[in-house]
Amino acid sequence: MKLFSLYILLVGLTPLLAAKPVSIFDGKTFDGWEGPLDSFRIEDGAIVGGNLKTRIPQNQFLSTKKHYGDFELRLKFKLLGEGTNAGVQFRTERIPNHHEVIGYQADMGGRYWGALYDESRRRAILQGPDLEALKQYINFDGWNTYVIRCEGRHVQLWLNGHKTVDWNEPVDEIPMEGIIALQIHSGPPSEAWYRDILIEEL
Repeated sequence: MKLFSLYILLVGLTPLLAAKPVSIFDGKTFDGWEGPLDSFRIEDGAIVGGNLKTRIPQNQFLSTKKHYGDFELRLKFKLLGEGTNAGVQFRTERIPNHHEVIGYQADMGGRYWGALYDESRRRAILQGPDLEALKQYINFDGWNTYVIRCEGRHVQLWLNGHKTVDWNEPVDEIPMEGIIALQIHSGPPSEAWYRDILIEEL
């Protein structure tokens, strides 16, 4: 009976033990990532896209090699430069023989803080917050946090602890898994910094 009770206890704890977030960036190398490494570097334990000296000629993406379906992704980011735009792609794929990707993006910068954008597909903001109301919670000069949670067709975003998106995907053909990618957008000299990237697969 004691052995059976112990077995039940361990089985009951298994989901909790398996739910611990894991780091997908070690702060030192690009292990597990791929993309145009001439556009990205590692500095002070962060992935940095772009630079503050020259114009960014086209969108660039550093992506995971692994695909993810249902998950909760947590990370910190900051934007440097004038007019900087960037984002975190998820449930995304690279377009063959092209620099672009296709899929969801948790957007950041300009008028797009906290918005859900559909990159290279519908090419539209699917849902976003009231930017004027959100501004008081944005650290424009330093680190911010993003939480991205996907469960089935339900996508939620939180920026600095404030929910900005609660989206239920209405289109059945939209893929429910894909890579995760970090973007630096084309435009003036700018940098997007990303660190403390943790994922919990659901």
